Amino acid sequence: MKIFRYLALLMLFSLLSACASTQRFDTSTAEGSFALAEKYQSDGRFEEAINQFNDVRNRHPYSRLAVEARLRVADIHFARKSFAEAQAAYQVFKELHPRHPRIDYVTFQLGMSYFNQLPSTIDRDLSLASQAMLFFSEVQRSFPQSEYVEQAKAKHTELEKMLAEKEHYIAHFYFIRRRYQSALGRFERLWRQHQDLGFDLKALYGAAVSAHRIQDYEKADYYLKILSHQFPEAPETYQAQQELARRS
Repeated sequence: MKIFRYLALLMLFSLLSACASTQRFDTSTAEGSFALAEKYQSDGRFEEAINQFNDVRNRHPYSRLAVEARLRVADIHFARKSFAEAQAAYQVFKELHPRHPRIDYVTFQLGMSYFNQLPSTIDRDLSLASQAMLFFSEVQRSFPQSEYVEQAKAKHTELEKMLAEKEHYIAHFYFIRRRYQSALGRFERLWRQHQDLGFDLKALYGAAVSAHRIQDYEKADYYLKILSHQFPEAPETYQAQQELARRS
């Protein structure tokens, strides 16, 4: 019985302590309600923080803190790695407050929310990458003085490489299965859309050889010419030259 009495007293003490801490804030005002939400957030009580920030917005819609509260909710979702929820919250904020002083941050965070929803391997769906790239591009284009420009540029390049790697993965998949028409299309796309990302040699070699094997000699010669000019010493160039020298 003593242990149950002790636990009951402990719970009562915790409840009274919580009540005492909230009584320090005048939640009838936007400032007091916002301060309480911040307290919940700093204590890691995220659900309570979200509810309290939403309370600021609902009860004090014309306060400057109502706008800040909406942004804080998005930040909490992001910090908790609830990236789909963060994405939605940042998107709503961006649409409602396009001239907010921190709209560059919001735009960058939108890109990061999409970025963090991407799978860890390239053999899965990467469709969200294009959405992330749009927002990273917007940061660079619309906010050139932003502190987030360099990070946005780095993430954009990382996504470009990821998409290029995916394109090469698919092209190679077709190539080794002798589906040369499909492989050619993929190698051509890799070459045209993802140049200077480390895949040019593979793309040109794959395009030249694939075109040769479907007897599209005009394309084969075209890609071999570029390959020989850009990578004259590469083993792949020599292999392509040897193969294209043999015509059916």
